[in-house]
Amino acid sequence: MLRTMLTATNTLTQLQSQLDNISNNIANSSTHGYKAKEAQFSELLYQQFNNDKLDKTLRQSPVGIRYGVGAHISQIQANQKQGSLQTTDRDLDFAFTKENQYFNILMPEGEGQRTVYTRQGDFYVSPIANGQVMLVNGDGYPVADSNGNEIYFPDFATDFTLSPEGQLSVHYANGQVLPFNLAVSELQKPQAMEHVSGTYIGLPANLVELGLTQADILTDLQGTARSEIGLQIRTLEMSNVDLSKEMTDLIATQRSYQFNTRAVTIADQMLGLINGIR
Repeated sequence: MLRTMLTATNTLTQLQSQLDNISNNIANSSTHGYKAKEAQFSELLYQQFNNDKLDKTLRQSPVGIRYGVGAHISQIQANQKQGSLQTTDRDLDFAFTKENQYFNILMPEGEGQRTVYTRQGDFYVSPIANGQVMLVNGDGYPVADSNGNEIYFPDFATDFTLSPEGQLSVHYANGQVLPFNLAVSELQKPQAMEHVSGTYIGLPANLVELGLTQADILTDLQGTARSEIGLQIRTLEMSNVDLSKEMTDLIATQRSYQFNTRAVTIADQMLGLINGIR
């Protein structure tokens, strides 16, 4: 009975993590650039009781009895499928038209900055000083150019245009045009990235321990490689969360949670009966 309770409680903890993951996906179903996360379960260690000499029944399942100790989440992966595009008619709204390409954002960290990556492309201009403005995202973090620097330009721009290769052109009433190449990185191993917050992901801190380098995980698209960039202006990428799938997974996970709590209850009742025998 104790083993039954341990098996059920082990699984309950992991099912709670699955419920949290599904809830997070549903809560971000309207967040631009958000990628749905999918949990993968695997079986914990089990004991194999072989009774093949006595069991003559024809079956497709393995012969014998497997006494497990529950299941756990082996990995939570982000679904990199392209989200649908929403037209906004706003000059500083950008959306990728290709998968695994990300904007570079300079997020403050300690006394310095950390480069994080996102597909959320709603950008703004933030005044700084001396009539200059800086290109920032919705959280106020600087957007990086292809050299990894913040993007500054004079205020009172009349128009913004964007080439498919990621070159942002700032237009002024006097005919002046200032070009900036937005930093774009393409992920070769997106599942190796760590979730930072919101729609931001970053390089893992333990790259050396994983036996990886930055070049193994992502490539900064520069030079002739910028022709591979797919960007569209006045458009935002919607979340790729499939609400019908999430609701189905939510119901299935809740049922599994109920079954495991029921197993704990029954095991507790049986222990009470045994202890009550005089």
